[in-house]
Amino acid sequence: MPEFEQPWFLVLLGLPVLIFLFGPRHMPGGAALIVPEGVGRHILSGTAELGQFSKRRYGTPAVIWVLMVIALAGPRVVAPVTALPTSGRDLMLALDLSGSMVRDDFFLDGKAVTRLDAVKAVGTDFVRTRGGDRVGLVVFGSEAYVAAPPTFDVEAVAQTVEQLVIGISGRATNISDALGISLKRLADTDAKSKVIILLSDGANNAGAATPRDVAKLARDMGVRVHTIALGPKELSQSPGERGVVDAITLGALADLSGGEMFRVRTTEDLRTVIDAINTLEPVARAGLSAQVYKDLWIWPALLAALGCLWLGWRSPQ
Repeated sequence: MPEFEQPWFLVLLGLPVLIFLFGPRHMPGGAALIVPEGVGRHILSGTAELGQFSKRRYGTPAVIWVLMVIALAGPRVVAPVTALPTSGRDLMLALDLSGSMVRDDFFLDGKAVTRLDAVKAVGTDFVRTRGGDRVGLVVFGSEAYVAAPPTFDVEAVAQTVEQLVIGISGRATNISDALGISLKRLADTDAKSKVIILLSDGANNAGAATPRDVAKLARDMGVRVHTIALGPKELSQSPGERGVVDAITLGALADLSGGEMFRVRTTEDLRTVIDAINTLEPVARAGLSAQVYKDLWIWPALLAALGCLWLGWRSPQ
């Protein structure tokens, strides 16, 4: 429904009528002219026609005045817009890019794919559903680094996940540094909820600190760490074998920080875990309602300008 930003301008609509009714009248003076009766009638009839023509001319200026006043009043309509929902949560993803992630023991759409491809396929969908969270990305192998700082632009983070490749951070598994860098990114934020989701398919074999010590630090900072143990085999069942996941350590990390550990052996398990995490850390469903006004004054102003041009064109030279 249209409304006016400055409705008090509408009182100007009656200004021409007030001037016409109460303004001073100018009576032209001059000497009387005596003419024959026939000539007089002819002059009087011409004056009457001129008066009628003048009355007709008042219509266009009146319309122009009305349009100008409406433009000054600022007509506009409200266009409701749903703002970005905010959950008050900062969420850091820590993804393992060690050499074992290249193993093709997962299946996606009936085809064998690498562990990394499975994580990228499911992880990007997960990130895109986190609207309202500030999401960041840490990747780790022998070293850990921030691939995407925490941001509300979840699409940008999802695109970063899609571009990950093995080897950019080394081929070892440095879980401790991945947690430490994630905690450093969360240390200075004022978010009400701080969460780390760490995915690994191996055992910690790099870094100076132990994963358990970093998990205790996360607990002291009020950061929950959810861990995902990825891979068909566990270190406790196949000691000494390469490419097996240390589910016991990942479970301890989650317990110490107040999070949950999830065991993933297939792509379907990974999708189930994502749904479970979305339940544990629900996203914001409804955003704040914002009102955006669309101004309409340009249209009556344009019509008034066209009317002025038309009057100028029709006026006698």
